Amino acid sequence: MNSHIISNIAGLIGTIRETGPLIHHITNYVTVNDCANITLAIGASPIMADDIEEAQEITAISQALVINIGTLNKRTIGSMIAAGKRANEINIPVVLDPVGAGASMLRNKTVSGLLEQIKFSVIRGNMSEIRFIAGLSATTKGVDASETDLEGGTPNGIDTAKALANKLGCVIAITGATDIISNGKQTTCIENGHKMLGAVTGTGCMCSSLIGSSCGAVSDYFLAAASGILYMGIAGEIAFEYAGQKGNGSFHTAVIDEISKLNAETVHRRAKIYEA
Repeated sequence: MNSHIISNIAGLIGTIRETGPLIHHITNYVTVNDCANITLAIGASPIMADDIEEAQEITAISQALVINIGTLNKRTIGSMIAAGKRANEINIPVVLDPVGAGASMLRNKTVSGLLEQIKFSVIRGNMSEIRFIAGLSATTKGVDASETDLEGGTPNGIDTAKALANKLGCVIAITGATDIISNGKQTTCIENGHKMLGAVTGTGCMCSSLIGSSCGAVSDYFLAAASGILYMGIAGEIAFEYAGQKGNGSFHTAVIDEISKLNAETVHRRAKIYEA
């Protein structure tokens, strides 16, 4: 276990709650409410403004921007680009959640355009999405990672994350049974979480919101990515212990509950994080 990074991740919870960073989301309408609630639960403040008439203005008053292409449409693509460019101009972090990248020509073209025009701080996706962005063979299962892409396991994922992080100059986070976070020089793996997180819509999007909330409170985006992912993993474990047997709906609510109650002591006690 990496005690140094665990201490920093544990301490960041207090920083987020003390500073209450404003996190601008241009996200999808399936999970927008979940993203807002998880952002509030960790102590940040969400705002969801996806019209191009105000996207840049809202970005300018925010501490981080999260772009999520889950329910992609032509109207919001321009807003994503405008907001991302504004964020780059004023040097605030931008998080990309490339939901379903590789699944359609519109998504593929949009992701390529976003990467060409916006400098991202963190890109978080499943194995299939990250493999697609890396230019590797990838087969999607809608918005989920395919079994074929998961077959390479953690070692292949580490290599992919490192190479893509160096290529794009940002933090790459691959979430799955073992989460992988790399900035090209430093790579960390996290083994917290529960498989039931994959049975509820929105947990990946919420994880990206937690990363965005962390980015809004600290300038170390590697730490921020690891923090958001670890917070979600720990919350998923505890939520299952208390509500998993009741069913998906109760588990879903319990995840948000546990994020709202998360503290440094719980992080220290439950974190399963190590250097790759």
